[in-house]
Amino acid sequence: MNILVTGGSGYIGSLLTIELINLGHNVTVVDNLMFKQNSLGEINNKKNFKLIVGDVRDHSLMKSIIKNFDLIIPLAALVGAPICDLRPAEAIEINEESIKFMSKLLSNSQMVIMPVSNSGYGIGKPNEICTEETALNPISLYGRSKVAAEKIVMQRENSICFRLATVFGMSPRMRLDLLVNYFVNEALKRKKLTIFEGHFRRNYVHIKDVISVFLFTIINFENLKSNIFNFGLEDANLSKLQLAKKIQEYIKDFVFVESKEGKDPDKRNYIVSNKKILSMGYEFKFDLDLGIQELIDKLPFLSEGNHSNV
Repeated sequence: MNILVTGGSGYIGSLLTIELINLGHNVTVVDNLMFKQNSLGEINNKKNFKLIVGDVRDHSLMKSIIKNFDLIIPLAALVGAPICDLRPAEAIEINEESIKFMSKLLSNSQMVIMPVSNSGYGIGKPNEICTEETALNPISLYGRSKVAAEKIVMQRENSICFRLATVFGMSPRMRLDLLVNYFVNEALKRKKLTIFEGHFRRNYVHIKDVISVFLFTIINFENLKSNIFNFGLEDANLSKLQLAKKIQEYIKDFVFVESKEGKDPDKRNYIVSNKKILSMGYEFKFDLDLGIQELIDKLPFLSEGNHSNV
């Protein structure tokens, strides 16, 4: 297939692009290389790979290339509440407006697989399990922008959206701000962590399962299209304190305390059901324990140039 991946040198995008190239697809990446990353270095010389250093907000660029692709995977975004709050105008332009423009350019036959975020659930009701039918209540600019993008994409034919849980695991373009990655890194380097509002609960998923579900979706697109799916581990709806205790099982000298004085700027708190994607035949392959062990093994060897805290 001819595939366009925007943001293809990012945390998810770099791993996905490498896998698509190795499977023989023709992949074009559009990425502005915001963090000066070289996460696609191992495939630079592949004949079925093309990197365009550009911005998804460049209408002339997107208009000139978009018709060349069977499938578009729009990953370009400002990801996470902190960076969106820091750069709100860009967050709207990249996360929402660029998706609106892209959708206008696409023909009905072109396919879109788009990850968004389950942060759109905001603050769940007590004892409520969020399904794809649960009313969305985003409480951050990031959450609102991704909810808007999902709505835009799902108004067209041949689209699928995944509401991703908080992703963890190693990537060629590493992120250490994601909660599991951050907790493990702090446990390894500082051996201690102060947790604010430790009862806040969310869902988690390994980055390799995110890549795997994209490949599963490409193969099974006709059966999955026109659907939104939650995507996270059923047994990983954990509070921050539960997550810290799980990491402590592997790093025995890790100490964490909950502070009653500080507040978490990210107020989301919910439990998510992922049964819909399981009912379509997808099987998760990587659990939280495996991810923690992988991070413990590999984070000490991560060079400064290969990661960012946003």
